[in-house]
Amino acid sequence: MDIDIFANRLSPKYKILDSNEADSILLRFKCSRSNLPKIRMADPAVIALKANEGDILEITRASKTAGEAVYYRVVIR
Repeated sequence: MDIDIFANRLSPKYKILDSNEADSILLRFKCSRSNLPKIRMADPAVIALKANEGDILEITRASKTAGEAVYYRVVIR
C-alpha cells in the first residue's frame, strides 16, 4: 500500500529546482550549495520526489505571518 505523503493538507509543497532555477537561487542569496541547509536522501519527501544527491528542493510552507514561506534545501546522502 503506497501512501501519498503530499496529499495531507498540512504537508508543505516540494519542488526540485532545475539547474537554471538553482543557479538563480544561489546567485540571489550569494551562496553555494554547501551553504544551504541540508535534507537527507532518506527523507520521505526526497524519496517520493525521486530527488538525487545535490538537487536543490524548494519547500513552500504556510505561514501565519507571511502567508507562505519558501525554504531551500540541498539533498545529501
